[in-house]
Amino acid sequence: MESAAKTDVDFERVTRWIERYFADPHRYRVMPSVRPGDVAGALPASPPEAGEPFDAIFDDFERIVVPATTQWKHPRFFAYFATSAAPVAVAAEALAATLDVKAMLWRTSPAATELEEVALRWLGGLLGIALDWTGVIYDTASIAGFTALAAAREALGLEIRHEGMTGRDLPALRVYITDETHSHVEKAAIALGIGQRNVVRVPCDAEFRMSPDALRDSIEADLKAGFRPMAIVATVGTTSTTSIDPVPALAEIARRHKVWLHVDAAYAGIAAILPEFRGLLAGAERADSLVVNPHKWMFVPMDCSALFVKDAALLRRTFSLIPEYLSVPEADALNYMDYGLQLGRRFRALKLWFVLRHFGAEGIRARLREHIGLAQEFARWVEATPDWEILAPHPLSVVCFRYAPRLAESELERLNASVMHAVNATGEAFISHTKIDGKYALRLAIGNLRTERSDVEVAWELLRRAAKSQSPS
Repeated sequence: MESAAKTDVDFERVTRWIERYFADPHRYRVMPSVRPGDVAGALPASPPEAGEPFDAIFDDFERIVVPATTQWKHPRFFAYFATSAAPVAVAAEALAATLDVKAMLWRTSPAATELEEVALRWLGGLLGIALDWTGVIYDTASIAGFTALAAAREALGLEIRHEGMTGRDLPALRVYITDETHSHVEKAAIALGIGQRNVVRVPCDAEFRMSPDALRDSIEADLKAGFRPMAIVATVGTTSTTSIDPVPALAEIARRHKVWLHVDAAYAGIAAILPEFRGLLAGAERADSLVVNPHKWMFVPMDCSALFVKDAALLRRTFSLIPEYLSVPEADALNYMDYGLQLGRRFRALKLWFVLRHFGAEGIRARLREHIGLAQEFARWVEATPDWEILAPHPLSVVCFRYAPRLAESELERLNASVMHAVNATGEAFISHTKIDGKYALRLAIGNLRTERSDVEVAWELLRRAAKSQSPS
């Protein structure tokens, strides 16, 4: 039996591997060369009866797991939203796992609770969020958005928490989004009993931003039809195009009709740390909730999503449920279990605190500026090259573009898909795609700590080479 005082785990080997990984990430393929089932096929069908030595387990980690892992920390990972974890944050994760606290009640970990308060107050200050707002860390923006919409439902005063939504004469509740809004909002509406049919898609303008006039018309039409507007979800930095909804105008409509306004700034909101981009969150002070993801563009490992709410008492009323075995004598303490579905919570604040202290505000700003600058330079390369075009505004670190020789639209979609797959098959870079106004668009997202100009140059060369090889003769 393993004693409490000694283990056979070779922590030094793990540390050496992590150090080598960070020292030379280019030695890995960005996208692995494996097929579905390869990993499972390399492993036994059942667990071992007797315990195995740590070295044997780690050997299989290096032999099976690592080669089949998509390397999100690779400097040429340009897909989706490029993220990366700073080494200092990885150290914090190891420490958090070692402590293994469950940050549900203040008494179950006073440090985890109060460090979360401090780290979010620091982050909120950098973003210009008012001090009287309350921050809570969740795993992802999807759960943060669900939580915000649950609070919006509670704010209607329909006693849904106690009475439920079935077997009652309730109006249909409506949530307003656009085609550019992240799909997690629709999933939240499903989970909350709102229903997909009551998620209203408001038209956008030419820059893929929610139209205030169209929103106003939608709400007024719904009121006349007997529906109950529940929430408006504005996005600062949409997933496909990083478009930015006109939050000030939407906030005025929300105020006039007394509708909850949630601002999803999961990706782009972090850029508001830069003074020159503080305007990204203009109008958010009039919202009811706001989410940003430090794990997307602030070098914090997955998962760390920060939800800020104006009315913490309402959020607590939405979720607080205290059985006797969780009742506590500290009446004045903050118990984070009261602010969401989750009871046991990881010590996520530790890695955020480490990153804020390690880089400082100026260090974070310098890296954000570098990423934005690289994206703008890449966009200029695309614009200056015949048969290539930009498909959406690119104010931050994501560029949507395509190879566009004179072909039918259906042929351009097949061609650009082939270009993307050819680039990704090299293992030297990884890009993703979306559709914009029905056009198949390639996306290059920059957000990795180690991405340099040379990495972007390699991606551009791979794209042009693939376009040439995939073009019809």
